[in-house]
Amino acid sequence: MKGICTLILAALLVLQPAAANVVWAREVRLEVGDEDGSRMKAVAAAAEAAGAQVQGGPDAAVSAPGQAAAASADTPGPDAGDAVMAAAPAAAVEVQAPSALLMEASTGQVIYEKDADQKRSPASITKIMTLILIFDALESGKIKMTDEVVTSAYAKSMGGSQVFLEEGEKQTVETLIKCIIIASGNDASVTMAEYIGGTEQEFVRMMNERAAGLGMTNTHFVDCCGLTDSPDHVTTARDIAIMSRELINRYPQIHNYSTIWMENITHVTKQGTKEFGLSNTNKLLKMATNFTVTGLKTGSTSLAKYCLSATAEKDGVRLIAVVMAAPDFKARFADAQTMLNYGYANCRLYEDKEMLPLPQMAVTGGVADQVPLYYEGSFSYLSLSGEDLDQVEKNLVLEESLPAPVTKGQAAGVITYTLGGKKLGEVRVLAAADVEEAGYMDYLKKLAGAWLGTAGWLPQASD
Repeated sequence: MKGICTLILAALLVLQPAAANVVWAREVRLEVGDEDGSRMKAVAAAAEAAGAQVQGGPDAAVSAPGQAAAASADTPGPDAGDAVMAAAPAAAVEVQAPSALLMEASTGQVIYEKDADQKRSPASITKIMTLILIFDALESGKIKMTDEVVTSAYAKSMGGSQVFLEEGEKQTVETLIKCIIIASGNDASVTMAEYIGGTEQEFVRMMNERAAGLGMTNTHFVDCCGLTDSPDHVTTARDIAIMSRELINRYPQIHNYSTIWMENITHVTKQGTKEFGLSNTNKLLKMATNFTVTGLKTGSTSLAKYCLSATAEKDGVRLIAVVMAAPDFKARFADAQTMLNYGYANCRLYEDKEMLPLPQMAVTGGVADQVPLYYEGSFSYLSLSGEDLDQVEKNLVLEESLPAPVTKGQAAGVITYTLGGKKLGEVRVLAAADVEEAGYMDYLKKLAGAWLGTAGWLPQASD
């Protein structure tokens, strides 16, 4: 059996590119690093720093120069330390807004930030979290897109940006999503908050709970739409990027709505039927750019001034540009363009879309002789210094065997990524099943099976 496994592994190695290696070892060492928490960071094209990210289970491990991070498939938003950042002259990016941040969506790496942890009023940027909870409810089956939702008198009373829903008016969940993301309707936001949470207050509690789960440590919501002038309703550019990343990564279908420029909805009320036009508040969608704008949300009040969370895509790289408290609406779009242009001029993304195939892992002293393996997550690396990403090398290091008992999720090895001798990061390899320790009867059955030529010939005991 051992000889057969060796031949299989040898065959796998022959089929792999020269840059990929498999090594059997008795010990695997995982590296972790420290978070750089300085306020003002930008990464110039000549900077030698770069970041890596593992996307996978809650314990997904990643290593990068001076930094380690963890991410969750269930909660893709970055923890503190998700982004690897490097200092460069502040003049590398110049924005008018007092707070701003540029993040790569796949890795969560922060490319540029300016006073990104200053708490400020977010205005309608708040609705990004409202949309996250709406899509959470859709994913869980609590609500459906076709559900008809009744507008309450309280929801109708919302001022500010609105789509003029009437008390008792019914609209589908999908229509209300359009009203929120396209026209920034406060009345539509409250209508959905009441439908999901029962009351807006309960929905806001859910918003704060979700924010805490994403690591948005400087955020507190008071309402679901951002209309409030309460000094307690605050967030930061960093936290906005975190929740924006959660929305577009977990629910990429949001772009089906955030890219709509204009669309009509139909009001059916006691007064009759009439059409109402939704016009997207994100004017960046119609501006000339060398990248594709995919969203996401604007916000403005006299307190918050002009805010924006802009998402874009080019050559497989997705960026999030956050602007808070810009002096006017033109400045917020100009600042977003400045950051996005900078990002696309300097960023290249490596994603391992064909990870090395994993062999079965030998188990000693178990009821099974082998256990299947799996990768804890996928791997991506954001280059900011013009490296040739075609030269990334992969090295798979596995234990020789695992002694029983084996627990599902138990570490069995690691795949590391290097470029020019520099380690970019790694992904752990884990056991995919439990294997119990073999007892006397198990050994006896194996011995009898080997003697008879098949281990499955003997009858199994019944309950």
